[in-house]
Amino acid sequence: MEQQEKNAPDRELSFVTGGEVNIRQDPWWWLVIAVIAIIVLLVMVAPVPFKEIVVFARSGILVTVLVTVSSYFLMLILGLFGGLGRLSKNKLIFGISSLYVEIVRGIPLLVQLIAWYFASPVAIQKIGVWLNFAPLIEYRANPILTAIIAITVCYGAYMSEIVRSGIQSIPKGQMEAARSLGMSHFQAMRYVVLPQAFRVILPPMGNEFIALLKDSSLVSVVAVADITRKGREFMSAHFNPIETWLMVALLYLVLTLFAARIVSYIEKRSRHDR
Repeated sequence: MEQQEKNAPDRELSFVTGGEVNIRQDPWWWLVIAVIAIIVLLVMVAPVPFKEIVVFARSGILVTVLVTVSSYFLMLILGLFGGLGRLSKNKLIFGISSLYVEIVRGIPLLVQLIAWYFASPVAIQKIGVWLNFAPLIEYRANPILTAIIAITVCYGAYMSEIVRSGIQSIPKGQMEAARSLGMSHFQAMRYVVLPQAFRVILPPMGNEFIALLKDSSLVSVVAVADITRKGREFMSAHFNPIETWLMVALLYLVLTLFAARIVSYIEKRSRHDR
């Protein structure tokens, strides 16, 4: 009992589940609270224009979260296959995976977004004309779907290298031991190698999510009504760049800080489980 009282000041706040403390509170949560408090203070002290900006950008926040989360999960799947392809002994699979990674990593995300939104519909329409297929001839790019595809393809290349390096960090003896127990290569990879590699690549996976969240602001150039585009529209209508971009920056800061804290929590739980 005395030991618990002695350690209580160190905890301050804690994640609680079923009345039991699962993990010590990350002190950086105070920064998240501080930024939220600043936003609330600005809205209360100067509702015009700060409250108007928040209300106007509300739908943009949902779009930003939708694009980020959707792209991230698709990126994980693409990165897994890309990373395994980079380790494949099949020359064709290895060659395709390596070509994908090298080419996509060498093109800026902004250029890829513009190409997917403006160039790919033209190519699809020409294919439709060649095939005399009406749905392809009349194809029009959906801004949000196109943005998700572009971000997934771009970040999937980086995730492929993260997965590859994570798998290669696991000693070869793990695979050999699993195979000696009668497991197939697929089973050994699924039940032995990948679970260990996941703990290794968890920190860079979290960093990729935060970077993706910030880079999602680039989708505003392809007609996606995210936070950045909403900010540009509000500024164009009210001519107050300082207030607009201050609030936009604070909204992004809240999202990134919150995501960083969640990633930190998952990493600590992973270490605890180990």
